[in-house]
This record gives sequence, C-alpha cells and structure tokens, in this order.
Amino acid sequence: MGKEIERILLESSTGQISDTAELFLYLADRSEHVNKIIRPALEKDRIVISDRFADASLAYQGYGRGLDIHWIEQLNNRATQGISPELTFLLDIDPELAKKRSKEKDRIENEKIAFHQRVRQGYLEIAHPYPNRVKTI
Repeated sequence: MGKEIERILLESSTGQISDTAELFLYLADRSEHVNKIIRPALEKDRIVISDRFADASLAYQGYGRGLDIHWIEQLNNRATQGISPELTFLLDIDPELAKKRSKEKDRIENEKIAFHQRVRQGYLEIAHPYPNRVKTI
C-alpha cells in the first residue's frame, strides 16, 4: 500500500492534490508502516531506522502548506499510536542548494522555493525544543 500512496503523492501526473488530502495520505502510509513494520520490530526489541516520520508532516503540511500544527500533532499521534523516535538526524541544507542538487523532480520537489524555505524553517522550529532527540547536521 505504501508504494501506491507514494506514487499518488509524488508523481506530477497525479495533478493537484488538496493540502488536507495530502496530509491524510501521508498519515495513512505512516499508520500502515507503524502497524506492519515498526511496532512488530519494536516488540522484538529491534532497532528501527526510518528516513521520515511524524516531523515530516509537521514540516511539510504544517509549516509548508499552512495546515494547523496542533491538528497535525493530534493526527500524527493517532497514526503512530504514540510511537516517537528516540533520535532524529535533521540534515539542514539551504533549499536553493538542495533544489540544484536534486536529480529527480517529483511533485513536492517541484514546489516553489518559498515552500521549501517554510519547510526548512519548520524543521528547525520542530527541532529547537528537543536538542536531546534532534541532532541538526
């Protein structure tokens, strides 16, 4: 299911998706990922490494798209069943430089630079109160 959701979200041929629909699709993918991969692994005392998690929705749909942060936090909590990372690495890069380096251009990467600047600022604001969990590189 995750690959199909990813295709809908990222392919530009999908066309415009409303901000709220985009959020719910990411939340559905996250919920499935928690239920099928993360929770079973944690129950077996395994280490789980993910490339994105709840902070991504706060940054992209909250700060980037302007959806209500508190609402997203509540929905994230439901989708993740309260699971949160013990450690997060935030790779901080200037959005203009990142855009130049990017080889693949999906629907999100094709957004205007102002969107990516809001997302970056969002990640930095999300990280600020959690210096023990979020390590900015």
